[in-house]
Amino acid sequence: MSGAPQQSSRRTFLKQSAALSGAFILGIQGSSSVMAAMAADAPEITHWVVIQPDDTVIIRIARSELGQGSFTGLAQLLAEELECDWSKVRPEYADVSMHIRRNRIFKDMSTGGSRGIRESHEYVRKGGAAAREMLIAAAAQQWQVPASECRAQNSVVSHPSGKRASYGELAPRASTMPMPANPALKAPKDWKLIGTSPARFDIPAKVNGSQVYAADVRLPGMLHASILQSPVFGGFVKNYDDSKAKAMPGVKQIVATEEWIAVVAGNWWQANKALKAIQVEWENGSKGKISSESIMAYLREGLESTVAPIARKDGDADQALASAHTVLEAEYTTGFMNHATMEPQTATALFTTDKLEVWVGTQNGEASIAAASEASGLPLDKIHIHKMHAGGAFGRRGPHQDFTKQAVKIAKAMPGIPVRLQWSREEDMRQGRYRPVSLVKLRGGLDKDGNWLGWHVRQSDQSIAITVYPQFVKDGVDQINTRVFRDNPYAVPNFTNEYVMRELHVPPGFWRAVSHTNNPFYRECFIDELAHAAGKDPYQFRRPLLEGKKDQAVLDAVAKAIGWGKPAPKGIHRGIAVVDSYGSFTAAAVEISVSKDSVIAVKRVVVAIDSGHVVHPDAVKAQVEGGVIWGLSAIMSEEITIENGAVKQSNFNDYPVARMGQAPEIIPILMPSGGFWGGVGEPPIGGVAPAMVNAIFKATGKRIRSLPLKNHGFRYKT
Repeated sequence: MSGAPQQSSRRTFLKQSAALSGAFILGIQGSSSVMAAMAADAPEITHWVVIQPDDTVIIRIARSELGQGSFTGLAQLLAEELECDWSKVRPEYADVSMHIRRNRIFKDMSTGGSRGIRESHEYVRKGGAAAREMLIAAAAQQWQVPASECRAQNSVVSHPSGKRASYGELAPRASTMPMPANPALKAPKDWKLIGTSPARFDIPAKVNGSQVYAADVRLPGMLHASILQSPVFGGFVKNYDDSKAKAMPGVKQIVATEEWIAVVAGNWWQANKALKAIQVEWENGSKGKISSESIMAYLREGLESTVAPIARKDGDADQALASAHTVLEAEYTTGFMNHATMEPQTATALFTTDKLEVWVGTQNGEASIAAASEASGLPLDKIHIHKMHAGGAFGRRGPHQDFTKQAVKIAKAMPGIPVRLQWSREEDMRQGRYRPVSLVKLRGGLDKDGNWLGWHVRQSDQSIAITVYPQFVKDGVDQINTRVFRDNPYAVPNFTNEYVMRELHVPPGFWRAVSHTNNPFYRECFIDELAHAAGKDPYQFRRPLLEGKKDQAVLDAVAKAIGWGKPAPKGIHRGIAVVDSYGSFTAAAVEISVSKDSVIAVKRVVVAIDSGHVVHPDAVKAQVEGGVIWGLSAIMSEEITIENGAVKQSNFNDYPVARMGQAPEIIPILMPSGGFWGGVGEPPIGGVAPAMVNAIFKATGKRIRSLPLKNHGFRYKT
């Protein structure tokens, strides 16, 4: 491969990718180069839209398709305004290099925080509206008629005189028209495509196996790498003996840095086997003495600190608690959580002295190209990122691009040869960027009639933001980790939220819904405790405190759907919770049974969501269903523990995730009230854990204040 021209290799890869999926174009959407090559001779109308002579409309997608339906939903937004024939729409990834070269023309390429549609809907729709106006202007110019007399519909511009021209015919002229700066957008009442559920672009290829993920990339002459990093975070290589590995079959090269060692071989199994033969001595310093127990002790120091930054203060919580008839106090805690993506971290790189290509499943093309530039020393204009669909992401493939940097450094050591780095499952489990561990102390006060007077919350946890987005830390308060408390919707007159940041050696990271998974568990379960102490129904206790807010509507919806006002069947117990997050409002109700030997059968889970507008209802329902499974999996068995400074878990045998047989009946309730754009990928998760734990209390009388549930002797019925 080293002697072959690089461009020829790229063409070969494109042909092989196309052959893999045949004529079925959906299977190769993972590579932006494929469809870009197809559209090479087609004119660009706006930077979002390319129209081919046969009327095929290629819509560029700046966000990443991670299974949430972005390729379809974002295309719907643009196509709605473009007034094109949906059957001829084909999405492709927006080219990262073009984005950089044209002054970040696609605005934001990051996919996380349920922001794909809610933060880009307006400018994406304007991209379609502008293209429509340009096509109309082209037709008007061609026919010498006023543009106001022309109409665009179903990829055709027409005039009352009977003149008609297809988008494919008009595209060359339209591409020369000035782009409107602020084209008018349709009113929601006029939407025809938004709010419907056309077949998703990403699903068929995933079902028939033709989808090319980062792990599937194969290039002529490609070699494969497996990597080993310090088991103790922050450790470095002191010395190593690779003599046995060098002599093993297929081994081509061993690349070592202070932080890791990688073996490059003819195939990945050879590389991984040889890697295990390397004797490594790591320098870990005092970090090698850290354990889950010592971390918990450190968090507890934060709870006991005499001074803590204030995230929110309403009224006088101390005075309210001092005068309360009943005061409740509780501590809640959750551990580190891994993303456990089905596809381990993977990237392929091809490096030469003046060019670099990287194939990677990423949540942020800009982060990938920045990481590649840092690792290679090449400027951004010498780097091309091939965005691939990712086999799971959940925050792991966002700002943390360690695997991309490693792949580039390995390829740099072998110029002209494509090298695919794939982490082993064990490495992926032990080198994550984990949802932080946290410890929270809550105190709440009730008057003699059971009314909620005030409450005080102190959080002690590790900040994610301080490591990657320090602008989200204000006056010592992590604005991300304090969500659910700092922005809680309950109308309680006296409330104080304190936050104590704890620095740990375990690397933190964004995890699907992040603080909207652990903080709702703390808040909503403690509210359940308050309701029980007040002698009130947990649903009725919440309702008046949410009066006039959208939270109350979704709470009412799940209560009705689960049959809250009616007696549950014998042996069935219910729990309820409400959580608003990522611009949306959600509530959850759970119905379970618990056997004498602590086996939980989850019967039904109802989740209601008001996201303002809904682009693709079926995709939203799928996100609700996926969020429920994600939440149920996390609270039962998922936990990362630290021993001698290192992660103890290694694979799915000791970090189990939910199985298909454990899935309950899931009832999604979509309640779009209009007027705003909320997220849907993460909001459905928040209420699942507290509703479940509240149901367990109803069934057993036991208050669960730490997760996972397995540590309390519970397991799911299979």
